[in-house]
Amino acid sequence: MVIANDHYTYRVTWSKEDNEYLGLCAEFPSLSWLDKTPEKTLQGIRQIVADVVADMQASNEKIPEPIATKQYSGKFMVRVPPEVHRNLAVQAAEAGVSLNRLASSKLSQ
Repeated sequence: MVIANDHYTYRVTWSKEDNEYLGLCAEFPSLSWLDKTPEKTLQGIRQIVADVVADMQASNEKIPEPIATKQYSGKFMVRVPPEVHRNLAVQAAEAGVSLNRLASSKLSQ
């Protein structure tokens, strides 16, 4: 049985290598599920996550928080080579915007 309030991040994609659909969960990167249809694949990966969460609860292990329910500050640091930094600063100056605004715009594309 799939857990209630399952807010984890799932993805179903075709696996050419396995010739089946592959189900993944971002919060549990070591888990996957293969099946013949996307629907069965999603059901399978959700079930295996539910089973793992139940085992973790029984063992009093810390259960990953769903990405969808986490709070984000909107800040993160990125290191780039000095040449890239200079190039971005020039682009921002030419566009008449801050470097932060330019980087945010590029990342959201």
